[in-house]
Amino acid sequence: MKKVVKFGGSSLASARQFKKVGEIIWSDKSRRYVVPSAPGKRNDKDEKVTDLLYQCYDAASQGRSYKKILEKIKNRYNDIIDGLGLDLNLDHEFQRIEENFVAAVGRDYAGSRGEYLNGLVMACYLNYEFIDAAEVIFFDDNGNLEAEYTDHELSERLANVERAVIPGFYGAKHDGSIKTFSRGGSDVTGSIVAKAIHADMYENWTDVSGMLVTDPRIVENPEVIETVTYKELRELAYMGASVLHEDAIFPVRKEGIPINIRNTNRPEDKGTLIVESTCRKPRHTITGIAGKKGFCSINIEKAMMNSEVGFGRRVLSVFEQYGINFEHMPSGIDTMTIYVHQSEFEDYEQSVIAGIHRAVEPDTLEMESDLALLAVVGRGMRSARGTAGRIFSALAHARVNVKMIDQGSSEWNIIIGVKNDDFETAIKAIYDIFVTAEL
Repeated sequence: MKKVVKFGGSSLASARQFKKVGEIIWSDKSRRYVVPSAPGKRNDKDEKVTDLLYQCYDAASQGRSYKKILEKIKNRYNDIIDGLGLDLNLDHEFQRIEENFVAAVGRDYAGSRGEYLNGLVMACYLNYEFIDAAEVIFFDDNGNLEAEYTDHELSERLANVERAVIPGFYGAKHDGSIKTFSRGGSDVTGSIVAKAIHADMYENWTDVSGMLVTDPRIVENPEVIETVTYKELRELAYMGASVLHEDAIFPVRKEGIPINIRNTNRPEDKGTLIVESTCRKPRHTITGIAGKKGFCSINIEKAMMNSEVGFGRRVLSVFEQYGINFEHMPSGIDTMTIYVHQSEFEDYEQSVIAGIHRAVEPDTLEMESDLALLAVVGRGMRSARGTAGRIFSALAHARVNVKMIDQGSSEWNIIIGVKNDDFETAIKAIYDIFVTAEL
């Protein structure tokens, strides 16, 4: 069995955290490929090493004083090395980094050094082979990942390597210049490595015990989701639930490799398993609740709208003209409502209204601002009767006025529109009726 294990910055912020990580890796011989992030914050007042590297690079490349920041970065790594009792000296690496910073080789190079150095420390600590991500992960001249070429090169490189550390967050262009991932950096690296070695599992270790049913800032101590499908995760992530970026999911999804979100500080917790499909019955009717504030709606009414061929296309072409994405579009026989991000819409508001009038000549056109959208997602909803009824009942009891409801044909998700002021109340009410009441 082969597992790829990725550890986030908080999991590797100090020697104490490194030791926890070491115990996790050594407790399971199948954890053979390790993807480390740069050291994160040790406490609320601390700074991430990556942030320090950017500060240091900006100062050095612009001819300003940078020595104190560089010393602070060195001390972070030396504290970890000393705390682990390692026979490792990074002076030569720091000398080369300093030279490249002064030569202004690029901010991507600067940002990548946190993972690079932590990878060297991790490889020494575990006695694993170190493989520089710049040698196995490739970007084209425009900065786009060359997925197939990377997969081929990485597969060949790891074919005869029993255990390895591959730093996250970066790779290189063909001219050798360093390129970092724009989003979900180390998570993406872990996923790429998992695909290349045909891993049985991709474990993503962080500081939470998995994905939560809803936002813990709204509901106190929400439950952890035991199993979530990629489809459910995509719906929840689209509405603001953050656990892994989509770019980090695609490589393993393509291979059918499950992802396990785990907590470095609570390794006994099972965490959340992310899978392509499952016959496991969900604990609750819903899997998760997510949402966003800051929408507005444009309601268009016109008699016999449904008989006008191309009516919807002409309306949407006006939004397209001004580069405005629409989020949802519930409609009736003579009505059509477009939900858009208020911040994107405000600057073009009057132009869009005028454009709609010219395009379709509506009878009336009304707008409403300060709206929020919630997504209630779950594979269990397909076989459960009365899900929408329970949602309406819970919201009515909480005195929340529903502005819009839209259920996808897959029956996996229900989108609800409410006022911004009712957002938190609505999420609590839905959580209570589906999770607290079912316990």
